[in-house]
Amino acid sequence: MRLHHIFLFILVFCFSIPETALAQGEPILLTNPSFEDIPRASRQPRGWRDCGEMIFPDESAPDTQPSGEFSVSKAAFDGNTYLGMVVRDNDTYESVSQRLSRPMKKGQCYEFSIYLCRSELYISFSRQNDQQVNYVTPAKLRIYGGYGYCDTDQELIGESGVIINNRWLEYKFKFEPRGNYNYITFRAYYNTPTLFPYNGNILLDNASAIVPIPCDETQEDNSVPQEIVEKTPVTPEPPATPEPSTTPEPAVSSLEPEPEPTPIVIDEPVTPEPEPEPQLNNEPEVTIAGLKKSQLRKGQTIRIDNLYFEANKAIITKESNPILNEIYTFLNTHQDVIVEVGGHTNNLPSHEICDRLSKERAEAVVNYLIQKGITNERLEPRGYGKRRPIANNKTLAGRRKNQRVEIKVLELKNSK
Repeated sequence: MRLHHIFLFILVFCFSIPETALAQGEPILLTNPSFEDIPRASRQPRGWRDCGEMIFPDESAPDTQPSGEFSVSKAAFDGNTYLGMVVRDNDTYESVSQRLSRPMKKGQCYEFSIYLCRSELYISFSRQNDQQVNYVTPAKLRIYGGYGYCDTDQELIGESGVIINNRWLEYKFKFEPRGNYNYITFRAYYNTPTLFPYNGNILLDNASAIVPIPCDETQEDNSVPQEIVEKTPVTPEPPATPEPSTTPEPAVSSLEPEPEPTPIVIDEPVTPEPEPEPQLNNEPEVTIAGLKKSQLRKGQTIRIDNLYFEANKAIITKESNPILNEIYTFLNTHQDVIVEVGGHTNNLPSHEICDRLSKERAEAVVNYLIQKGITNERLEPRGYGKRRPIANNKTLAGRRKNQRVEIKVLELKNSK
């Protein structure tokens, strides 16, 4: 009788466990997730491998803080030490990697959290002029999955907003890897897209296990803590060095891959300026990018400079109004011209991100011109992503050239 009761109890207990909990599997554990070690500069905590020696062999490794070096003295959130990483003004950055306790599974969804903050002081030398500077311009954390340490062919599976908080806050991530990755990489990176690399830092502590979750759960973007979403202004607090992210961005960048827009951005789309007065006969012939209509041919592509968007978004900045109005004036004057507006990116993000962002930015330009009065039949938006580079993506200057918007002449009915 007692055996019967025990069997019945086990049966009831097993069927009371949610089916999803039985199916999701065990958490994936990290080695030394709290980054504990002897505090020291230019030496990553035990259990983690420095990726800089593979990518930037002339640069120092990340730091086990607080070591007192670089004036970093913040207390750890968990345990005694934490990881400190920087981005530099010579286009180099720090990252660490390790092998997971078991691989992530392709198509399985996961959640992960880590505590992040920014040190008020991180005093070191500029790589540009060898002057002592404070590495405090806000940077972000990128999380990659791959098949080896510091894998160069890895997938970006998580990305935070820029870390502007100077106290520890928990950042949460949800992701669905496209491969069976058995390695993870944490990388400090710039606020993207940015025209110029800069000096910044992030601190990492108390990483969680990577926990399997059902993919049908709401995929909320928690890469920025809720507290920051509600209380932080759109423009991050001024750092000691000039803030690169306030500089207008070139058209169709990326991002460095392009994450989804973060909820701290509340910018409104640019409002078209009043239409210019009609031209008089004695005024110069209207042009587009300095070209007269007589100089154009069907199929010709024209690169549009001085067209800027908000970082990682398809929101046109007000600095772009002059070139947009020049395009409008040209199309309004020459009613027979039909054009394609094409968006392009560099090769840093994934194809999915590049395709989406380039198409959305092309559509933003088209919508601006439609609001001004150009009919949509004369405008065709198209996103080319990173498929048509015009320069070498291995250099910063080349990536700047590749992130662009172009006008292609589709029809020129009355041309000679």
